[in-house]
Amino acid sequence: MVLQMTGIRKVFPGVVALDGVDFRLLPGEIHALMGENGAGKSTLIKVLTGVYDIDGGEIELAGERVRFTGPLQAQQAGISTVYQEVNLCPNLSVAENIFIGREPRKFGRIQWSEMRKRASALLARLDLDLDVSAQLDSYSLAIQQMVAIARAVEIESKILILDEPTSSLDAGEVERLFAIMRRLRDQNVAILFVSHFLDQVYEIADRMTVLRNGGLIGEYRTAELPQMQLVSKMIGKELETLEQIEEQAKEAPAQGAPVIEAKGLGRTGSIAPFDLTIHAGEVVGLAGLLGSGRTELARLLFGADRPDHGELEVDGKPAKFHSPRDAMTKGIAFSSENRRTEGIIGELTVRENIILALQAARGWTRPIPRRRQDELVDKYIKALQIRPADPERLVRNLSGGNQQKVLLARWLITEPRLLIIDEPTRGIDVGAKAEIQRLVAQLADGGMAVLFVSAELEEVLRLSHKIEVLRDRRLVEELTNGEDVDADRIMQTIASGAGGAIASGTSGATS
Repeated sequence: MVLQMTGIRKVFPGVVALDGVDFRLLPGEIHALMGENGAGKSTLIKVLTGVYDIDGGEIELAGERVRFTGPLQAQQAGISTVYQEVNLCPNLSVAENIFIGREPRKFGRIQWSEMRKRASALLARLDLDLDVSAQLDSYSLAIQQMVAIARAVEIESKILILDEPTSSLDAGEVERLFAIMRRLRDQNVAILFVSHFLDQVYEIADRMTVLRNGGLIGEYRTAELPQMQLVSKMIGKELETLEQIEEQAKEAPAQGAPVIEAKGLGRTGSIAPFDLTIHAGEVVGLAGLLGSGRTELARLLFGADRPDHGELEVDGKPAKFHSPRDAMTKGIAFSSENRRTEGIIGELTVRENIILALQAARGWTRPIPRRRQDELVDKYIKALQIRPADPERLVRNLSGGNQQKVLLARWLITEPRLLIIDEPTRGIDVGAKAEIQRLVAQLADGGMAVLFVSAELEEVLRLSHKIEVLRDRRLVEELTNGEDVDADRIMQTIASGAGGAIASGTSGATS
């Protein structure tokens, strides 16, 4: 046993983050730490590495009781952490990043050639062929993460913690990372792996520990716990709700009047002209590969970009949007995929973030009375189950899933007739995904029109009444959801570009 954590308790003001959690790690294994955002995963890692002190329990490393006062002390004891955001120096070379603080020296002077030689040898052990004298930021994020792992290997870590290391990697980069992880495992390194990608967890992990609401649910051999059971343990409920949503999407909705209609709408260099109609009570999904034009289409409908082809109708009447504010006055809301840069404002509270769009629509000379703010915010915190339910907490201190709910609350408070949501579940855990998917279905059931954009085809299929397939910045086919429509059908459409561009007499339009 390389690590044994027993009865770990951590309390923050008003919140029990960890409540008597046990965790163990064996040498030569990859162990996944699972749980939805807010379950306690990050807190457990920070307790282990000395970022937080513990309020109860014991930590034993290789049989000896320890309590670290900071990450450096943990690192000196053989525990290295590689975070999702690479914590290296991009302006230094690859070799300098690997050996920073531990450079080979002679008579007090850094031996640059020796350092580069050792760095090259180390990377070769990990099957990486890099120019170690090149500046780190000349390489992709994936390679930078590999360098961070190489640094951990160089200091001969007993435990390597990888916190969401694959969130920004493509399939080939993930496979390369997994090959390195397996090689380290075979060298008897214990790896703690945190990821919200369930398929990846099942591909790489030997065992897993599941946390929920700061408590331990259990430890399992990965091969012995089916994915559906894992999800149920993480969110604390069966998945019947999601199955009901999926069945509901395959039924034709009560057809409301068209809320918005695009006729040959397009923008040169952005997206080819297309036709699209979204009715009240209907969820329309946009499916396509990265760069296919999904976000570009959504931005045209919201007035974030201005079209140079075609026309737009709202409620059957011609409409021209010169800015998003014009769209908002027509009852259209847009929740961006870039929640950190175009969405939440981290320095503001949950309350201030939620009322932002409504206040902008009213105009800043007509402030919303504080009592009304409190009533509205309380309503949507409860409706969306935003946790913790503290309207005065800075939104930057919430988990990614709860930040996404705050962003949705901001637009729902304006009572839109069409809600455009772009990648609302990217980077959040399975429990928060389920809640947001359920909310989308409820909104449509209540008569709201929804345009739903997601890179996850299963999610699009689960929610959408009809699916608009895009390829190469063209809308190539419209599919009505049903038993004969699945992910393979959509991928075949994307691959073949079936149907050509869907637009009013513009099937050969260029973009």
